[in-house]
Amino acid sequence: MIRGSCLCGAVKFQLLKAVGPFEMCHCNRCRKKSGSSNLSMVGVVAEDYQLLCGKEQICAYSAPILYAAPAYTSYFCKTCGSPTPPDVVSDFFEIPAGLLDDSPGIKPDRHIFTEFTPEWDEISDELPQYTLKQLYRLRHGKDLPPETKIKSHYDVDNA
Repeated sequence: MIRGSCLCGAVKFQLLKAVGPFEMCHCNRCRKKSGSSNLSMVGVVAEDYQLLCGKEQICAYSAPILYAAPAYTSYFCKTCGSPTPPDVVSDFFEIPAGLLDDSPGIKPDRHIFTEFTPEWDEISDELPQYTLKQLYRLRHGKDLPPETKIKSHYDVDNA
């Protein structure tokens, strides 16, 4: 079993296993959510996840939509502010890797949204690096729609 918790321990959960992907996201929202150069997220299947305690402690913030619904939703503990898993899970979802108290048994496999990596940061490992366009192709098997404009590091939307 893989145990996990928020900073104050009010939210506790366990995983039978992490399935991946294990991605390090460099987009603006994930950097702000983590307060770091990237947010490492581990893919989880709902049937392998169990929230042990603290559901009432989990709060959500949904940022405005940039590309398409659903909105970017950030879950956090209302006591300590630490990220948490979502309070309602779908069949597949991601958990911030920093919440895990035990090894997930898998290692990071890629960096994503690398075009948003700030100048003060340097990706120095050998993992594959994907921009938004490359990641879209990887996940959807086709090119990003041409109407999607990347205006700047802080403003991305559909024209």
